[in-house]
Amino acid sequence: MMRTLIAAALAASCATGWAAEAQFKLKDAPGVQQVYTNCMSCHSVDYVQLNSPFLDRKGWEAEVGKMIKAFGAPVKAEDVPAIVDYLAKNYGKP
Repeated sequence: MMRTLIAAALAASCATGWAAEAQFKLKDAPGVQQVYTNCMSCHSVDYVQLNSPFLDRKGWEAEVGKMIKAFGAPVKAEDVPAIVDYLAKNYGKP
């Protein structure tokens, strides 16, 4: 009986987590299209939400640079300023 309750609780918590992720949408602001085009082909929007409490402008610049240099993200060079600006203004730590 206890195992069934634990399994049910775990299943409910996982379902809640997935539902929350599915509901998260990036803020509609200048640069959002560049983020969707260049970033979301490799990972979901939850990455932005999870990192937003920790990264300021310098942090987002470093993160975008890391994605390009270390992970080989195919980000257009002309889109980098718009991506960093969007992330810093909308999801940056003050």
